Amino acid sequence: MHRVNIHARDLRILDPLLSYPSTILGRDGAIVLNLEHIKAIITSEEVLLRDPSDENVVPVVQELQRRLPPVNAIREGQDYTGGQNDIEGDEDESPFEFRALEVALESICSFLAARTLELETAAYPALDELTSQISSRNLDRVRKLKSAMTRLTARVQKVRDELEQLLDDDDDMADLYLSRKLAGTSPVSGSGAANWYPASPTIGSKISKASRASIATVRGDENDVEELEMLLEAYFMQIDGTLNKLTTLREYIDDTEDYINIQLDNHRNQLIQLELFLSSGTVCLSIYALVTSIFGMNIPYSWMSNHGYLFKWVVIVSGTCCAILFVLIMSYARVKGLVGS
Repeated sequence: MHRVNIHARDLRILDPLLSYPSTILGRDGAIVLNLEHIKAIITSEEVLLRDPSDENVVPVVQELQRRLPPVNAIREGQDYTGGQNDIEGDEDESPFEFRALEVALESICSFLAARTLELETAAYPALDELTSQISSRNLDRVRKLKSAMTRLTARVQKVRDELEQLLDDDDDMADLYLSRKLAGTSPVSGSGAANWYPASPTIGSKISKASRASIATVRGDENDVEELEMLLEAYFMQIDGTLNKLTTLREYIDDTEDYINIQLDNHRNQLIQLELFLSSGTVCLSIYALVTSIFGMNIPYSWMSNHGYLFKWVVIVSGTCCAILFVLIMSYARVKGLVGS
């Protein structure tokens, strides 16, 4: 807290046990960064990165080492100090904190884009297979992919909202100009060094280097945030493109669900038509069974003797009447649109 001049509540943002949304906070002497797995504190001279041995953070560490070569050996305490040789000869280079912030934004955007690409690679074939064959296995597979897409969309949305909120507030962006604030408190500007910096024989060179790194912005308006705004806009567009891919995937999933529901409705309609067909046949057969039951009664009839030919006609007439009745019922159902053509 004394080293980077931040409050204890700012450290809670970096606690992995607490669920904090993606955050980029500008403080007097540091930038508190919480972007998914990248949790760091950026000052004008160093980057304090939490859990650098994590498999998702290792690429970030390597990129920081490449762009910000450390002066001293990297300790287990996550201390990455920017090299002095790479700035001495280049006054037009971006401030240290912007280069570190750019590494973090580039890493998180690439990470989320890679996760989106993996999801697309798995989702589109699964959806196409589901449309061709509706089965429990395919449905469960698509359900898992949709859950993964929903979680990934929420993660991308949080990062995008944080960048958008930062871009909408010039004061918040101005707070991220650490080198400008450090140069403003240097002896060159007429005031003493920041009282939160420990006494060090190299403090003068640090302040001088920070002044050179931010010379373009110090000479201008202190509220000029064009450089940072361009940086944030570039990665905002990149993360917005990732979100658009996820939105397209969601729409494709919704279209697939609608198509499957239409197929299921069509199958239900076919079952209803089959049920109507069978019910009509049952009604006609019941009428035929009624005639059979009437003539099967043990009641003497005078015309039953010596009239054997009547059996044939009764069977023929009853069967014909039942068939005609069945045709009439199905014709009526077809006219009313209850049965497909």
